[in-house]
Amino acid sequence: MVIVMQKAAPEEKIERVMAELTRRGFDVHRSTGADQTVLGVVGDVASIDSREFELFDGVQEVVRVSEPYKLSSRTFRPENTIVKVNGCGIGGKEVVVMAGPCTIENEPQLFETARAVARAGAKVLRGGAWKPRTSPYAFQGMGIEGLKLLRAAGKEFGMATVSEVMEISQIEPALEYVDIIQIGARNMQNFNLLSAVGQTRKPVLLKRGMSATIQEWLLAAEYIMAGGNYQVILCERGIRTFETYTRNTLDISAIPVIQKLSHLPIIVDPSHATGRRDKVMPLARASVAAGADGLLIEVHVDPDKALCDGPQSLYPEDFVHLMDELKIIVPAVRRTLG
Repeated sequence: MVIVMQKAAPEEKIERVMAELTRRGFDVHRSTGADQTVLGVVGDVASIDSREFELFDGVQEVVRVSEPYKLSSRTFRPENTIVKVNGCGIGGKEVVVMAGPCTIENEPQLFETARAVARAGAKVLRGGAWKPRTSPYAFQGMGIEGLKLLRAAGKEFGMATVSEVMEISQIEPALEYVDIIQIGARNMQNFNLLSAVGQTRKPVLLKRGMSATIQEWLLAAEYIMAGGNYQVILCERGIRTFETYTRNTLDISAIPVIQKLSHLPIIVDPSHATGRRDKVMPLARASVAAGADGLLIEVHVDPDKALCDGPQSLYPEDFVHLMDELKIIVPAVRRTLG
């Protein structure tokens, strides 16, 4: 249920409604726009007679939300959420590009890649410190030492940082070194992990599960937001279908669908979606044209020797070319390249 307060309702009237809801045992999540406040009510809302709260001074209307997700819906927050990191806003007018290696392998590899993507215009440096791999014998990442390198490279080249955590114990060390915590596709429904990052106040990049519906994806975001962390960035990274030519099938239609249903920003990872370097650039262009708020691109200084996902990583010169193309596409959709 959502309670919409009147425009410019005084603070004491808002607090009175919130106090009454809390007294009755409901969780109350407040969203404040330019001149209006919306209260999201979570709990056994079926027991509430909406007329009771419609009579509270300062209340404009009480709306029952039909969707199972509440906090991530546009009913709760009609305006777009803009997640701010390192001077750029994800979900606003800017299209923000995140780029870097799939896995942090060593200092030279990371710093050379970071230098290349920063020069080309990337605002966020990606790099995996802990890597979920299908084979237990594959390289699993450098762990905390990798995060330290990521932070150093981000500071050196003026970029924010994003890296994945796979279990609750990894959250606390990650908080010190990354600006955005990533939850990977395999953990989209790891509800204990989602609840744990919801207790932080660090932006969270939530990837769509390999076989997840859009509703399941938004409900996963709900777990994070229910903990009080509203800085969630959704990431479409392809879903598993019957097609085998590409690694996954990129669901570009998810971009406008999410933007209708939710206020959360959505970015696209064409690297994992295809698993093929030659398909990354065209799908990146298509994603921006479809309205994506940003891109997550894998770039490696020497993809042929990469320890993880080399075939889907762009060469630095390819990334430069992609950024040049985006400078043409982005204005056409009335946005700017962040």
